[in-house]
Amino acid sequence: MKKLFVLVALLLLRGFSYADEGMWIPLFLKQMNEERMKTLGMKISAEDIYSVNKSSMKDAVVIFGGGCTGEIISDQGLLLTNHHCGFSQIQSHSSLEKNYLRDGFWAYTPEQELPNPGLTATFIIRIEDVSNTVNSKLNSSMSESEREAKIKEISKELEKAATEGTHYTASVRTFFNGNQFFMMVMETFKDVRMVGAPPSSIGKFGGDTDNWMWPRHTGDFALFRVYAGPDNKPAEYSKDNKPFKPRYSFPISVKGVEPGDFTMVFGFPGRTTQYIPSFAVKNILEVNNPARIKIRTARLEIIDAAMRSDEKLRIQYAAKQASIANAWKKWQGESKGLIRLNTIAAKQDYEKRFAAWVKQDNKNEYTGLLSEFEKTYTAHAPLSKTVDYINEAAYGVEMIRYANSFNKLAGLLEAKPADEAAIKAEAEKLLSGAGGFFKDFDSGTDQLLFASMMNLYYNDVVKAHHPKMLTDIHAKQKGNFAKYAEMLYAKSAFADSTKIQTLLKDFTLKKRSKLLNDPAFQLARAFRGVYTNLIEADITKLNNQLVVLNRNYMKAQMEMEPDRKFYPDANSTLRVAYGQVNGYDPRDAVKYHHYTTLEGVLEKEDPSIDEFEVPAKLKELVAKKDYGDYGYKGQLPVAFVASNHTTGGNSGSPVLNANGELIGTNFDRVWEGTMSDIAFDPDRCRNISIDVRYTLFIIDKYAGCKRLIEEMKIVK
Repeated sequence: MKKLFVLVALLLLRGFSYADEGMWIPLFLKQMNEERMKTLGMKISAEDIYSVNKSSMKDAVVIFGGGCTGEIISDQGLLLTNHHCGFSQIQSHSSLEKNYLRDGFWAYTPEQELPNPGLTATFIIRIEDVSNTVNSKLNSSMSESEREAKIKEISKELEKAATEGTHYTASVRTFFNGNQFFMMVMETFKDVRMVGAPPSSIGKFGGDTDNWMWPRHTGDFALFRVYAGPDNKPAEYSKDNKPFKPRYSFPISVKGVEPGDFTMVFGFPGRTTQYIPSFAVKNILEVNNPARIKIRTARLEIIDAAMRSDEKLRIQYAAKQASIANAWKKWQGESKGLIRLNTIAAKQDYEKRFAAWVKQDNKNEYTGLLSEFEKTYTAHAPLSKTVDYINEAAYGVEMIRYANSFNKLAGLLEAKPADEAAIKAEAEKLLSGAGGFFKDFDSGTDQLLFASMMNLYYNDVVKAHHPKMLTDIHAKQKGNFAKYAEMLYAKSAFADSTKIQTLLKDFTLKKRSKLLNDPAFQLARAFRGVYTNLIEADITKLNNQLVVLNRNYMKAQMEMEPDRKFYPDANSTLRVAYGQVNGYDPRDAVKYHHYTTLEGVLEKEDPSIDEFEVPAKLKELVAKKDYGDYGYKGQLPVAFVASNHTTGGNSGSPVLNANGELIGTNFDRVWEGTMSDIAFDPDRCRNISIDVRYTLFIIDKYAGCKRLIEEMKIVK
């Protein structure tokens, strides 16, 4: 009976604390994770992963640009990340004469490596727990604004002390919803050059169709190099800069992966919300995700039809369609996963235990916490729904969103006295960006979007949140938004490149009425007014209340379960996730293997669809089975899945084996596991990685860029 009780207790707890779930702070791996990681097969130590006393793996992991991860794979600063992470750089260097997106790019000599103004690579020098220092200056009598001001003040002092006399920067970040604080000391390099990228037919193979899906056959990688000044320190771009000599670089294993093998992902995951209450999940499932999915479904139907109708439109809307579809697909998978896991009920069960603990242990400071959550989220739901419709439907119309970007200019025109110099500068700035907007804008397609989106907004949003202008249009046109759209797109300057450039050129106060009376601008301002006049104050107040409630709830959970190993939600700071290579069963009677091969690329080939084109040279190599040192049992592995807990920001992260050797580069999650930002399921949550053997094969056999292979340390 005692054994049965223990088993039941473990099963109840399992709903919230899976053994290999989590994105862990590397500073604490020794105390919290090393034993478990070694049980799973890890052969290195926590000190090998993170150390401030010697070089360690953390010295080879970087924040690549603004939102991805990269890893150093040679002693000459060679950096590996995802193709989609380096996409903007590849695109910026492309032209009709040198189309690197279509053909790929390879620097066969150091001189051919291309600079990328604004691109950075940031290393973590050390992580410091400054919780005691910060919390000692805070007290419960402070208002929320006073608390935030004090945190900012202390953080600046700590950051200054940590970096004074160095070229480092520092940032104090909040963890566990504001209960703990850690300082990141960083070194940022500003000369990062493009070295290699496969053609999009490899780097983006499968496109949106395969996005979030398994099996996957995408060669999603790109190569860059970090350059430094003569002292091996960060420096602005100069032709005299030299390749950075890193403190550590990852050896690369071509021994491959098998089911059950230990894996570790080291990177900068963006955002998760693992500890939110049931009321928050209810809003996501019943309010936010359905609204966003419905709106984007309608947008995609119009855009997809336009792209099928005309080659020019296909090119113009390709990137937009992919961007819209990415989250649209993710939200659907997330909702299905949350429902399948019965997440609301699981959270409610946990909250019952929490309420019993509060009562039993006389934790009076937490009495009423759950009821306040319910009250706040109930009030939040209708406001957040309107915000979603403003952002996704109203501003989902490109002309309305573009007109909204003129709001600053309008404010300057209405100021008394008017600052004519500022007006001129803002108009010139808008004029310089007009070409970029209209390059990929189609008035006919956007007109269809307008009619669809206004119908959705009018029918789905409470009347109290309707702009008066929208109500008037509906009444005058008897609900026929398509008829109004014909007039709007014929009249407004925001639907015509020539008209907008004429408006902005030599802009003066005399043109004030032309902007302010433009119907598209008036409608954009009307939607903006709904937010600023009817929603902003209330939703800001509710969001501030949720900040306090979540902080107290997190603190309470940690008090209730003092022996539980909590990991903080992702917040774009350096983390370690670990698991094992394994396939999974996505649904009844379906079983997925843990890896895919190059033969699968040919099975998916469809020359009539850009997403599934296969380069001729790649087909030649497959026909000859010319896989070099990278084949496995007559095949060439392309990608694999493992049970590492990842999210956005982990794109480009190194995937490491038990010996700390690079075996892959993380680039996605499976669709059935996209709810892992909220609820982790060890049976179906899988991260997708490009097998490093495929990466090396493309560099070596496909591109023939052997100089890059030669500078890597490859373990056979």
